[in-house]
Amino acid sequence: MYNNFITNKIKKTTMNYKDLIKTFTAQDYEENRVNLHIHTDYSDGKADFNDIVDQAREKGYKYIAIADHNTMNGYVDNRIPDNVIPAVEFDCWHGYVFLHMLAYGVDLDNEQIKKYFAKTKKETELDIIRFFTSRRAPALIKAIHDAGGIAVLAHPACCWCISLDRFIKDLKKHGLDGVEVYYPYERHRGIIKFHSRDTVGKIADKYGLIKTGGTDLHEKHL
Repeated sequence: MYNNFITNKIKKTTMNYKDLIKTFTAQDYEENRVNLHIHTDYSDGKADFNDIVDQAREKGYKYIAIADHNTMNGYVDNRIPDNVIPAVEFDCWHGYVFLHMLAYGVDLDNEQIKKYFAKTKKETELDIIRFFTSRRAPALIKAIHDAGGIAVLAHPACCWCISLDRFIKDLKKHGLDGVEVYYPYERHRGIIKFHSRDTVGKIADKYGLIKTGGTDLHEKHL
C-alpha cells in the first residue's frame, strides 16, 4: 500500500493550528514570512521535502505548510520542525464543481482521514486520475474535523461555479473553516480564473472564514 504509516516517526503536538493560522496577517503572506501551500516530489512538485524545510529556515519563514496532493507521506518519512504545519491538499467534488480542499493540522493516526489518502503515487501526480476522485466535500470536511484539522478551500477564484458566494456559503454549512485569499494565481491558475482575489476576501469576511495564503509552489526553490 502506498501509504505506509509509521506512527513512531510522527511527532505529536498539542498545537492549536486553527488559532495559530488565525494570527497570520496579509503581510505575513505577501512578505514571504508564511507560506501555507507548497508541494514536493511526494506529489507533483519538483522539490525535495527536507530541502524545502531547510530553505524555509534559511530564508527566515515563520511558518510553512507542505500540502502535497492527497498524501502526507512526507510527514511520515521525515522529522518535522515546529515551524512546519502538517497539511495536505485533497482533490474532491462539491456538486458539479471540482475543487481542492486544504487540510491543516490533521492527526495522521485518525482512521477517518486515512480513508481519503492516495493509494498509489499516480493519485498524487496525474491530473487525469485526480480529476476522477470519488471524494465529496461534505464527508471530507467531516473527516478533516474528526482528525482535529481545519478545512480550507484552495484557490477559490479558480472554482468553476456560477456564484462563488453561494458556493462558499454552502461549503460553510458543511463546516468549511477558511478560504485561501493571499494567492498569486500564477501558472495555469492565472488563466483558468473566474473570480478576483478581492471577491474572495470579501466573501471570507462576510461568512467569518479564516483567510490563508500560499504560493502553490511546485518548483525547487521557495
